[in-house]
Amino acid sequence: MYQQMIFVNLPVNDLEAAKEFFTALGYSINPQFSNDDAASVVISETIVAMLLTKPFYATFTKKEIADATTTSEVLICLSAESREKVDELLDRAIAAGGTETGPTQDHGFMYGRAFDDLDGHTWEIMWMDPAAVQG
Repeated sequence: MYQQMIFVNLPVNDLEAAKEFFTALGYSINPQFSNDDAASVVISETIVAMLLTKPFYATFTKKEIADATTTSEVLICLSAESREKVDELLDRAIAAGGTETGPTQDHGFMYGRAFDDLDGHTWEIMWMDPAAVQG
């Protein structure tokens, strides 16, 4: 069966710092699709974050590039396999220089936390009880 993929393209101020941040979270960089202008961050088999220097990002759009530290451009939400995995990823993000955004969301069947990366892009990490999804 065909597995549809998502490539989230994000402008970054400092490509090397962004690469260090995401590898500190446990993700890998695919060198085949990385160069001086872009880094391909492998989040899963079907999710890739393309970190693009702002000048390179600008070649793909005629729109003004949002400053994610002052403007919300997108909320990226990733699933986690457990509540503990949510906390582990958030702890790594904060240790790597990210900033936790807002309070922990604990609804019993759903648990989530969020962080801003070095460039202000917001990443939500969410666990949902599989029984709640099915029922």
